[in-house]
Order: sequence, then structure tokens, then C-alpha cells
Amino acid sequence: MFNRFASSSIKRVSERIAGFSTQAAPSQSRTTKQAVAASLAAVGLGAWYVQLYGNPVKAVTMAEHGLHPAEYPWPHNGLTQGFDHQSLRRGFQVYQEVCASCHSLNLVAWRSLVGVTHSATEAREMAEAVEYDSEPNDEGEIEKRPGKLSDKIPGPYPNEQAARAANQGALPPDLSLIVKARHGACDYVFSLLTGYPDEPPAGAVVAPGMNYNPYFPGGGIAMGRVLFDGLVEYDDGTPATTTQMAKDVTSFLNWAAEPELDQRKQAGLKVLTATAALWAMALWVKRFKWTPIKTRQVFYKPPKN
Repeated sequence: MFNRFASSSIKRVSERIAGFSTQAAPSQSRTTKQAVAASLAAVGLGAWYVQLYGNPVKAVTMAEHGLHPAEYPWPHNGLTQGFDHQSLRRGFQVYQEVCASCHSLNLVAWRSLVGVTHSATEAREMAEAVEYDSEPNDEGEIEKRPGKLSDKIPGPYPNEQAARAANQGALPPDLSLIVKARHGACDYVFSLLTGYPDEPPAGAVVAPGMNYNPYFPGGGIAMGRVLFDGLVEYDDGTPATTTQMAKDVTSFLNWAAEPELDQRKQAGLKVLTATAALWAMALWVKRFKWTPIKTRQVFYKPPKN
């Protein structure tokens, strides 16, 4: 319907301009042709824009998108703010005691924790508590060795098939980049962890073996609620409420996806400070050099004779 309206509008504009051009003087023919071309181009561009962006029809429903999470004031979202490292340490504890039984963290090495959540001694002790495959010996046998700081944090399953078999066909995603891979980032992860109702609302249809969570696309998620008050015991004595654990583990996963955030913000502030100083210096030099030239007056004195 819109295409027919756009075509008729273009036709009427063309006929009106054409009728005007027949009465115009020959000297105005070029101007008239340019006006016709500009008008047709404007109408065509407007029709294309409305057709592309003005169509209210969506590919999926809001239920299939999932409930949009609220925006929370994360401390590391500020321009001059970084991660809360005590929260990162608590988040790693929640990951180890709760999330690591199903989800992997394949892109994070033990050495990445040094100076962020743990000391070098603590990270080395955690790495040595895990056994890794060593290089084949002369007889082709692979022996086990204690972990090193350079090793990646191991996952709970040896391969994808084992993960699906242990979770009724569902594959728990790797959490290394989960914050960057989901729309809503930290807000989505936090809302998902705390968004399990006691009972599904009236009218909600959940497949057998699934759990209702309004923030998950479709509403049905294979992962059940995993965070409960008092589930872990923080080393620093922080009360382990559901929201506190969700906030801490979400902050840790944000660090896992963006470990350079603190350094990037520090470098950005240095660059902005240096740029501002250089800009002020350049402005002063420009005014100092060009002020005498711009303010001087030039007089012409004709010869006396």
C-alpha cells in the first residue's frame, strides 16, 4: 500500500513539474530539469527510509526477546571508575563453588588472577591443585602434572558431548565472554540470576524439564535457580544474599570478558589530559602569533606628486 502511495506521489510531482517546465522559458530548462531530478531523488529517498525504518512489524514477539532488564549502577561503568576488586574476589568464589560445576571459563588463565583477585601464591596453589595432561613421554604415554600459572582454568567436562549428556541435551555456555555476548551485558546476567519466580505466572507455558525465567528469550531455560541466601560463606564476612552473590559473580564475569578495563581507562585519562594541555598550548601560541597580524591596520599612502 505504501509503495502505491509513493509511486502515485512521485507521478503527481513529476506531472506538476513537467507542466511547469513546458511553460518555462528556454533559458530555464536546465534549472527545471535539475529541480525535477532533485524532487524525484528526495521523494525516492523518503520512501526508502520509511519503508526501511517505519515498518512496525517485527520478526519476533517481545516474549521471544525476553524481558528487558533494568539498568543498574555498576561501579565500573563510570568514566573514571574501575572494578571493585573485593567484589571480583567474592565473584570468583561464587563461580568456583556454584557455577564451575556446569560452566567453563576456558579463556581465563590462572596468572590473570594475580594482582586482581588473588596473590601470586594463592593463584599458584589453586593451579597446582588441578592436574593437567603433560607432553607424551618416549613411550607415547601422557602423564598428569600439577597445574601452572600459565594454564587455563579447566572446565567441568572434557568435551561438548559429555556436557550435553550431563545436562539432558543442553550445553552450558562458556562464561569467559558471556557478558559481552548478551544484550544488556551485566544487567542481563544479574537479572537472569535473580529473576526466577517461585511459580510461573498465569498463562506462561514452560516445556517439561525447563524452568521459567522472564529474562531468558522464550521464557524457558534449562538452568534452574542456583543462588540462594547463605549458599556460600565469604572470606571477608560479607552477607551472602542472593543479590549480593549475583552482583559479585556478574562483576567477575565482566572482568573476565574485559580484563583490560582498568588499564584502558587509566590510559584514556592520560591521553585526554595530555591532549587538553597540548590544545591549550596550541591555542595560546596561535593567539600569540596571529594577534599582531589580525589586529594591524594597513594604510595606502599615494605618492605626493
